Amino acid sequence: VDTMSSSENPSTSLFREYLRIRTVHPDPDYDGAEEFLVRVAKDIGLESRKVKLSSGRDILVMTWQGTDPKLKSVILNSHIDVVPVYEDLWTHPPFAAHKDEAGNIYARGTQDMKCVTIQYLEALRQLKSDGSHFPRTIHLTLVPDEETGGHTGMELFVDYPEFKDLNPGITLDEGLASPTEEFSVFYGEKCPWCKSYFTSSFHKRKGQKSYWVPAGPQYHQGSHKALKPRLGANVRSNKLESDPSLSIGDVTTVNLTKLSGGILYNVVPSIMSVTFDLRVQPTLNLKEFESRIEGWCREAGSDVTWEYHQKCMNQNITSIDESYPWWKAFSKPCNELGLKLKPEIFPAGTDSRYIRQAGYPALGFSPMNHTPILLHDHNEYLNEDVFLRGIHIYNKIISSLASVPAFDEEL
Repeated sequence: VDTMSSSENPSTSLFREYLRIRTVHPDPDYDGAEEFLVRVAKDIGLESRKVKLSSGRDILVMTWQGTDPKLKSVILNSHIDVVPVYEDLWTHPPFAAHKDEAGNIYARGTQDMKCVTIQYLEALRQLKSDGSHFPRTIHLTLVPDEETGGHTGMELFVDYPEFKDLNPGITLDEGLASPTEEFSVFYGEKCPWCKSYFTSSFHKRKGQKSYWVPAGPQYHQGSHKALKPRLGANVRSNKLESDPSLSIGDVTTVNLTKLSGGILYNVVPSIMSVTFDLRVQPTLNLKEFESRIEGWCREAGSDVTWEYHQKCMNQNITSIDESYPWWKAFSKPCNELGLKLKPEIFPAGTDSRYIRQAGYPALGFSPMNHTPILLHDHNEYLNEDVFLRGIHIYNKIISSLASVPAFDEEL
């Protein structure tokens, strides 16, 4: 039974309303989401406008002007789109925003990342209601297509004059839930590489006999070589287990994601291909790593060729030194609230990488602890109490960031 009632917290009701808008790929309802978000912005008292990109997509920008607009701004970024679902594998309909008796809200986007969007907005609503004013301007950027790589959204936007006109200082973006007491905060990301390998075979005829030289051996060799960056799954596992300070973001991972080849079970394929998704830790020498894996491909044989579908070479990270003003302003209210922060390298990819690549600092943070990591999973949910506490947490963090005194270069 859905526990929705007239006494439900208005912030929760707003969250559930947003979850019911089907911004799911391959055909996200961006118009419906933007209409909803503009309505909320107007109700709060935020300015809003749209930036049309060359991809045809919109960036929705909401603004709360600071008392000293020449200071660098605080940007709160979130993406509108969500990943597809296998509806038959969900206990509750994935776009119904069902809330059970324990207060768990089930829907695609509860963790990734419609919760953060509403938490930003509700934190600003509270601050405005309290009569707060800050020297730094606060912008919300609501972006499309993050779940398909951000290539038609944030990757384009960072090069637009409208983005530079925001006068970016620090950007907050999505993080991950944490099943423990700790709150993960991400100051950098792995470099996503996607690489395919191809190997070919040929068919010779001699008299009445057919001789097949199959692709299999080269394919096996090429695959084995390509997997070398893992240095063995056990080695990576042991490294993580032996050093509790490390997380999955501190090691390079390789996953085989696609195999193809062949037309019939009794015909040797002329071409076979294999695709690997590599997530490379940003502390590696990327040019040296690239040379190494391409050397392994050449060793596998002359019939093995390869191509990159993507190869991110950005190694920018955001400082978490206690003397760095933005980190100090982020961590101080968290410490005052008793939050246990765990700085990490993000194990996958978010729009933060484009912001860092453009030369601006960014932190990934979603205030969800004691919560299983369920982004992209079946039965994605977020507990109402965790959601509401996140609004309070953002209230304190945003206040602190928007109050950072002017840097020397801003005076």
